[in-house]
Amino acid sequence: MTKKIVITGIGATSPLGGTAADSWSALLAGESGSSTLDHEWVARTQLPVTFAAQARVPSVDVLARHETKRLDPSSQFALIAGREAWADAGSPEADPERLAVDWATGIGGVWTLLDAWDTLRERGPRRVLPMTVPMLMPNGPGAAIGMDLHARAGITTVVSACASSTESLVNAYNRLQAGLADVVIAGGSEAAIHPLPIASFAAMQALSKRNDDPATASRPYDITRDGFVLGEGAAALVVETEEHAKARGARIYAELLGGAVTSDAYHITAPDPEGSAAARAMITAINNAGASLADVSHINAHATSTPVGDIAEYNALRRVFGSLLDGIPVSATKASTGHLLGGAGAIEALFTVLALAERMAPPTINLANQDPSIPLDVVTMPRTLPSGDLLALSNSFGFGGHNAVVAFRSI
Repeated sequence: MTKKIVITGIGATSPLGGTAADSWSALLAGESGSSTLDHEWVARTQLPVTFAAQARVPSVDVLARHETKRLDPSSQFALIAGREAWADAGSPEADPERLAVDWATGIGGVWTLLDAWDTLRERGPRRVLPMTVPMLMPNGPGAAIGMDLHARAGITTVVSACASSTESLVNAYNRLQAGLADVVIAGGSEAAIHPLPIASFAAMQALSKRNDDPATASRPYDITRDGFVLGEGAAALVVETEEHAKARGARIYAELLGGAVTSDAYHITAPDPEGSAAARAMITAINNAGASLADVSHINAHATSTPVGDIAEYNALRRVFGSLLDGIPVSATKASTGHLLGGAGAIEALFTVLALAERMAPPTINLANQDPSIPLDVVTMPRTLPSGDLLALSNSFGFGGHNAVVAFRSI
């Protein structure tokens, strides 16, 4: 029998705020999380891109000193978001054997890895910290949450580039449907604002180079878009069966209807310009939800602000919805948050859940001249969603041709 799966807790630390509520408020206010980087290594390494979307609240302001010393920033962000989501869900007294973690990251502990390499080269092997490997492991963020909350039903880490944390939500749904847990903490984190990833992304012409105007650099669908803005942070959602949630009197934000994962098998970095596999992910997610195309009331698009990525997603959307697409409001929230890579899907799913809960589609900032080849109904000011039963999609696509889509329904 298919179970009803619901969202009962949310948490985030992002370029817009140190909590889910603050991030959402800043998003609705049209704020940008992107700013010039104030680090000595920017000039020293002669980076061609000198800005990014850093977490608005530093981890050191939230975590204990021993936690920041023994956790990579990607795990620090995960712990902050996970703890907030758990508290927001009412700190449920879940059986540890029935509590799981489905977490995600695109890159993992890159700061730990590269700092340790510098230490090895400059100071020798005796100076390399013994915690280096546990700190750099991609499963470190999920493990940090699992140990903090005593989750013993399993900890799974998804590494599917920028589709990672959307895929973690699909996995959480499937785990609950299979009866392997009653509650899952799902989400993703990333902390890759480091000279090497910036230099690499810039070399492949993926990043915006608007060093003189960081706040407007991320401009999905704009004719002048020139790349994404690298972001960092984490978002977590507490996902559980409706039966378990109602038994403990939990508040429910929205229903998770499941999702779908497909792959392009096309190119390691470029999306399939036809968007056929991305379209199949959306169609499958809608079918799995037992819904029709006409039921979709809102879409939070992947929309990275890259010239090829935005048009490829549009082609996929048009392939799926045809003329129905003209009546669906689309939000591209990376314009405000930047691109959190492996954490992007989680923060965007969180925004999608809040859009349904508050019946408010968040705005896409920095859209001054919409690309005529992408004729979407883009939400540029907060827009009230209609009353009644609402269904929304959150899309994520990643290097390697990963496509992941999740569907939510209003309560």
